[in-house]
Amino acid sequence: MTSRVVFISVLLLLWCHCRHVLGSGDSGTGIVPSPDRSADGADLICVCVFQCDIVMNLSAADRCAFVKATPDCSMEDSFINYLKMAFCLLPPNLTPLTITLCVSTLCVYLCVYSLCSFCPNLSAISSSLRLTHNVAGVTFLALGNGAPDVFSATVAFSRPHTAGLAIGALFGAGIFVTTVVAGSVSLVKPFTVASRPFLRDVIFYMAAVFWTFIILYRGTISLGETLGYLGLYVVYVVTVIVSAYIYSHQKHSLYLWGVLREPIQSSVCVCACIDSEYRPLLPYCESTSSILLNSLNPVDSRTWRRKTWRWRTVKILKMPLELLLLLTVPVVDPDKEDRNWRRPLNCLHLITAPLVCVLTFSSGEYGLYLIEGQFPVWALTLLFGLFLSAIVFLTTSNDQPPAYHLVFSLLGFVVSAMWISAAASEVVSILHMLGVVLSLSNNLLGLTLLAWGNSIGDCFSDITIARQGYPRMALSACFGGIIFNMLIGVGIGCLIQMFNNEPVVTLEPEGLLTWVLAGSLGLSLVFSFILVPLRCFHLGRAYGIFLLLFYAVFLLVALLTEFGFIHT
Repeated sequence: MTSRVVFISVLLLLWCHCRHVLGSGDSGTGIVPSPDRSADGADLICVCVFQCDIVMNLSAADRCAFVKATPDCSMEDSFINYLKMAFCLLPPNLTPLTITLCVSTLCVYLCVYSLCSFCPNLSAISSSLRLTHNVAGVTFLALGNGAPDVFSATVAFSRPHTAGLAIGALFGAGIFVTTVVAGSVSLVKPFTVASRPFLRDVIFYMAAVFWTFIILYRGTISLGETLGYLGLYVVYVVTVIVSAYIYSHQKHSLYLWGVLREPIQSSVCVCACIDSEYRPLLPYCESTSSILLNSLNPVDSRTWRRKTWRWRTVKILKMPLELLLLLTVPVVDPDKEDRNWRRPLNCLHLITAPLVCVLTFSSGEYGLYLIEGQFPVWALTLLFGLFLSAIVFLTTSNDQPPAYHLVFSLLGFVVSAMWISAAASEVVSILHMLGVVLSLSNNLLGLTLLAWGNSIGDCFSDITIARQGYPRMALSACFGGIIFNMLIGVGIGCLIQMFNNEPVVTLEPEGLLTWVLAGSLGLSLVFSFILVPLRCFHLGRAYGIFLLLFYAVFLLVALLTEFGFIHT
């Protein structure tokens, strides 16, 4: 063991390069100024450019010591250090098993993305605030749909060694949505797109992509530029609101709303008839324990009987996660008569939800902190939750939700955000480990696994909406979501890194693949901006096939670039 540590130390010294920096020197991480000065007045600085990626160049016996001694291999923001698990916990001959386990765990975290939905609680919040459909759509609904992308990008940007994952995921998801999703919608249901909203969304997204391209070319982003991302999204929201107001005013809003609400009302009537079929004729008072057990049951017996064995198998695999979320995330549904008020379960949420918040925030660092070195924060949170739960339970009834029921939607929103943030942190850490073990770049993992994992759910949802006869709604969701993800993901992620480290964040492109990503996304948007108006804004099957072929060519070029067949 001693010889291995000596070997790692010598290797570290060999990888440290000395360079001259004029003036007072660079203040970047890992740079140590020397008191000696050269003849030309420059500071002599030793910069260690040691990266975790070279661990695979070492022998199997030396990799564990290297991972433990290299700061770049640390995963402080995740619950598990997957690199130590791969190189220290399991023997080298079981590396394929390690990769399999990590990919399976990755699927579980991506499943959390799909199960932990913001939408019901955000709908309750927006209706309580009396927001219009347009405002709610570009703010709360965009947050609900884009939460996995935004949290993944935020976590990746907040770690200097995984910023490439965020760039790859945001650009990769943008290309996937504007080609595969939009192309699939066009194939399923050819339609004529609304011209002004389409051009508005494409122009704003082109501006966001071009801005990001400039930032990557320069390699740095300042505080003002970071705030500019958030400011551009505010301008986009204002533009949507103003344009919707002008349009509704010109087209006589009362008549327009009557036409648009008609199919929705009919569907509500159908649902009401179906629900009334199972309502008891005589009033029935359900006990508290029965309410709790029924609320924690993730399976509807009628649905279970109708489904196939494949659906049942997937449902059984998802049940543990669903039960965990039922226990910890309160849901307020404004479409239900009782707004989904479940007195015993909601009182239980007052205990479990705060515990989830303190134990998932910053990988549980604050939850495990000892007050005065003796009393843990999680225990204090538990006592506080028990106190609130007892008060609510004693002052409410099973039949009627309290006046402050909206507070549970806010609590559910926060807990959902914490679950998705924790899952995003683990997803980024797993992808970083896979990149190191398989010698793949962060950009490639971001544009494939992370982008596909974040976008595949939206793809199926948009295709389903198109099949139901609403292709315009599906296409609007495509562009509205990726604008939110790009501007908010980059803006919030870089802000967090600025608060933790330096006032100027360095974003260095990871080789030619970054420019392939940016160029392909820009080219797909230019094609949409030119070809769609030339086709009189009609998206047919031919255009859908063209978009799918474009994505296939892009993916082929990206893979050839990653493996060195295309290079500068």
